[in-house]
Amino acid sequence: MNKKKQNKSLAASNLDLFDPPQVLLRIEIDNSVLTPQLPAELELYAIFERLNLTLFGGKLPPVKISYSSKMLMAGSYTPAKKEIKIGLRYHRLFPSELEDTLKHEMIHIVNPSHNGAFKAEARRVGASVKARSHPSLRSGIRHIYICPACGREYPRRKRLRMASCGVCSKGGKFDPRFKLRLKKEQKPLQ
Repeated sequence: MNKKKQNKSLAASNLDLFDPPQVLLRIEIDNSVLTPQLPAELELYAIFERLNLTLFGGKLPPVKISYSSKMLMAGSYTPAKKEIKIGLRYHRLFPSELEDTLKHEMIHIVNPSHNGAFKAEARRVGASVKARSHPSLRSGIRHIYICPACGREYPRRKRLRMASCGVCSKGGKFDPRFKLRLKKEQKPLQ
């Protein structure tokens, strides 16, 4: 191969590290190749059982576990449904944090709020208290609610029906005295 063809070949394969749009485009195109496979929902139950036995002495009650493709957060626990939802979008970005999210949601089974007892339990089992953020997990804020007592603002994507201030309400339960009021509503971008 002559020198000119060799230089042209090298130039074509050279990635400019200071041009992120090309690199990001490549990641999006090859997303299925670069994204590790997440465990099936059935495997989530096995992980739950293992963590329940090793970290909680097998004392946690059985719950329903599923992935949610709509969620933008790492996970959630709904006590009324006894259900843990794992955010599919989040864990496609951060697959190594799946077990950490499951531990976090398991703590919510016995402690619904992120109070001191929750944080102590998170330290004990090695779970993080807060998930990481990523630009693709952000969505436009459409509603801003305010607490009538303390004035704290709560920006939200979705409309709230029955929500009270997390600071003023005690015990993590709805308190009508501190019901959040709609302060501002923005129209969605088109």
